Amino acid sequence: MRDSSKHFALPAALCTGAAVLGALGTKVDSHWYKSLRKPTWQPPGWVFGPAWTTLYALTTIASGRVLNRLPDQASRSTFTRNLAVNMTINVAWSWLFFSAQRPRASLLDSVALEASTLQLIKKAAEVDRTSALLLTSYAGWVGFATVLNSEIVRLNPEGARAPRL
Repeated sequence: MRDSSKHFALPAALCTGAAVLGALGTKVDSHWYKSLRKPTWQPPGWVFGPAWTTLYALTTIASGRVLNRLPDQASRSTFTRNLAVNMTINVAWSWLFFSAQRPRASLLDSVALEASTLQLIKKAAEVDRTSALLLTSYAGWVGFATVLNSEIVRLNPEGARAPRL
């Protein structure tokens, strides 16, 4: 077992980059977002920052552990590409939902993000059960967010889209 910190820098950079870019696309104070009908069970806004910070930290740790345990560079490159794709899909959600004001498109993105996260878990489980377990919280949150996004689409059948000026 290799407990080197050698392979943690790239997952940390990918997760930090996703956090920053996602935050730049998130506009919870916009008139459009405030005007959406939302389910009564939606968590308060202050929950999302700490939740995502925790999930990005757990994803970084899990991914670093996986990369440290993969047997060769080709396997590490494949896992890193999968993580980069996952983080790209993750960032796209914020921009689709908040900036582009397209909840239906963000719902499709969320489904893709869940599939990508489950793929990361599957790959992690092949080399490190602890890493797979750490990633399950990410999959759980994305699953919850997908249901929440779906409910927002359902509650705003007119498309929940601000008129073009």
